[in-house]
Amino acid sequence: MDNAASQTPAGDCRLDRFYQLYTDLGPGSSKATLNNTLAKVYHNDVTFVDPMHRVQGLSDMERYFSGLYENITSISFAFHRALEDGNHSTVHWTMSYRHPQLYGGKKEINVEGVSLLTWQDDHIVRHQDIFDAGALLYEHLPVLGWIIRKLKERMA
Repeated sequence: MDNAASQTPAGDCRLDRFYQLYTDLGPGSSKATLNNTLAKVYHNDVTFVDPMHRVQGLSDMERYFSGLYENITSISFAFHRALEDGNHSTVHWTMSYRHPQLYGGKKEINVEGVSLLTWQDDHIVRHQDIFDAGALLYEHLPVLGWIIRKLKERMA
């Protein structure tokens, strides 16, 4: 895997802070660390969107992340490539996580995704994650996962 830092233009501290945020935070992060770290990267009026959530404002984003990290046993990101055009960045990544209610927390789940970032005043004002929600969660649930896998097989 390529290291994202080597893919970014020299001196782009914005993306460096973004990468560091997702490298440092995890289930063991304190609420104070989470809030402080998010504020270094995200704008107060941030909009965060993914296939399952829409969060408006930094304080709601802090609550969202706090809840997310309470419910998983591990999470990490590998950044592969970043493309930039002025105040817009596209970052390709792989997220790996373990959840205690999926496979008893023993199996790591990997999800490929892309983040579309819009910057204002060197902070992210809009963050949209694009990924397969089935690969993230639904395919790993006992009954629903079996149904989704069978549907995918039939469509292939």
